Amino acid sequence: MTLLSAADVRSLAARLDVRPTKTLGQNFVIDPNTVRKIVRTAGVGADDVVVEVGPGLGSLTLGLLETVRRVVAVEIDPVLAAELPATVAARMADADLEVVLQDALELTGVPGPPPTAFVANLPYNVAVPVLLTLLEQLPSLRTGLVMVQAEVADRLAAPPGSKTYGVPSVKAAWYADVRRAGSIGRNVFWPAPNVDSALVGFTRREPPPGDRRATFAVVDAAFAQRRKTLRAALAGWAGGASEAERRLRAAGIDPGARGEVLGVEDFAKLASEA
Repeated sequence: MTLLSAADVRSLAARLDVRPTKTLGQNFVIDPNTVRKIVRTAGVGADDVVVEVGPGLGSLTLGLLETVRRVVAVEIDPVLAAELPATVAARMADADLEVVLQDALELTGVPGPPPTAFVANLPYNVAVPVLLTLLEQLPSLRTGLVMVQAEVADRLAAPPGSKTYGVPSVKAAWYADVRRAGSIGRNVFWPAPNVDSALVGFTRREPPPGDRRATFAVVDAAFAQRRKTLRAALAGWAGGASEAERRLRAAGIDPGARGEVLGVEDFAKLASEA
């Protein structure tokens, strides 16, 4: 099967009168080699049911359908969603593709067999909330690979104690082991973004003991004022600095520490002291 070339992408966009918009975070992949690199790095195979968010004109969708059992493409743009089945049908007979016209941030499930993997070139302006939403709403997802802004990739994969460690790092770690899986050049997109891009891979793991919502509330409070000690940063969450200190000590955490040194297990344990 022939994947979409740069000329194919521009021709299709012109026919549909589609112009990539910053509002939807659209940057279409125009390089078939990059598409195959993403699919290869994702490690998906013939038994996988893949969810793709933001398929756009179908570059990555076609690459996935060369390899996997089924693709469920979640697209917010009605013009793109309507055209995608025709684009796939013209290049691949009997492809198992389902297009869902929906905002991925409102997704609560997908039709058909439970999805096993999430592979996408995510709209950069909503990459983190989309990833967290799918990890929450689709528990059958075991693995994934997403393309995001390089800076966001660093934050998602950052370990405790690093400069880029923060809220996205901790919340992603609740669901999965997250890793940086490669870099992507700017010239493989149309239009070329003003930022570098990177691949982030994940493998689902069991969350730590505790309540996710309660844990995330502590995480948000701890990083809202990241220069402050946890005793001070969590005063509002706990109902006072002295109560924050009591809970921190009960969880075995130094009240003088800062949020960036705690792992997700530490936050979960602290939340259970509420």
